[in-house]
Amino acid sequence: MNDKEALDNLRVKHQQLIDEVGKVIVGQQHVVKEVTMAILAGGHCLLVGVPGLAKTLLVQTVSDALGMSFNRIQFTPDLMPSDITGSEILNDARKFEFVKGPLFSNIVLADEINRTPPKTQAALLEAMQEKSVTVNGKGYPLPTPFFVLATQNPIEQEGTYPLPEAQLDRFMFNTWVDYPSFEEELHVVKLTTGDHSAQVSPVLSGEEILSYQKLIRRMPVAENVLNYAVNLASKTRPGREKATEEVNKYISWGAGPRASQFLVVGAKVHAALAGKYSPDIEDIQAVALPILRHRIVPNYKAEADGVTVETLISNLV
Repeated sequence: MNDKEALDNLRVKHQQLIDEVGKVIVGQQHVVKEVTMAILAGGHCLLVGVPGLAKTLLVQTVSDALGMSFNRIQFTPDLMPSDITGSEILNDARKFEFVKGPLFSNIVLADEINRTPPKTQAALLEAMQEKSVTVNGKGYPLPTPFFVLATQNPIEQEGTYPLPEAQLDRFMFNTWVDYPSFEEELHVVKLTTGDHSAQVSPVLSGEEILSYQKLIRRMPVAENVLNYAVNLASKTRPGREKATEEVNKYISWGAGPRASQFLVVGAKVHAALAGKYSPDIEDIQAVALPILRHRIVPNYKAEADGVTVETLISNLV
């Protein structure tokens, strides 16, 4: 099978995945698409939304449809790094043996990730970037493929620990989960207050995900599209030559080089799912908001003038 045929097959498989997830999740099409795009790109995804919007159920349903191993970690204030990475214990033979933690799974749901202290949040950094963990000086590779899908509550900040910029930067997408429409909520209530129980069937395997990730990486990108992606990320950095007047006025810190990389890879996935064999500038623009949203730090002037990050990104695009 050549690359074009493989890309056509990817679109069919992706639609089957969307259909399976749709058996349980009503609406939230953009959320499902961004989560699946992050997986196909080999990235991690942060889901931000108020309680009760089925963020956890969405991740569990996606994992069921992918047929890969899944672990959920409920982040709490007393969670220690060893609770998620694993630790060495003295076995019956009086030798130290490493017992793997819940991070050793294909898909890890980090539920309410901002509820745990920074040292436990930091334990995820190596796992997310290097796909391995280090315990007592020894490295342990995580299973492949490996994805962290985290949830965060934006309104309840008491007793929480905001994610540091270094960790936010590890997430490819910051996806905003909004309230459903009236019709969608009505459908949710009908489904969840009866005895209906939907069964989700696996559509993709881990080996297929890995092959599709390599396929995405092989997609050619025109020079003007690469220039647009890097230029867009550069424009968000105040005090630099490409920064606009609005950026210099309202932004404290802009996006780093990882944003440029994710813009290109995200555009490749978006193009592949749209039936294209190479991304264009429209594909960069389509993924710009979830990629840049958590990489731009507005200053007090932006807050005073009511200028949001979304407005700033929209103006730059």
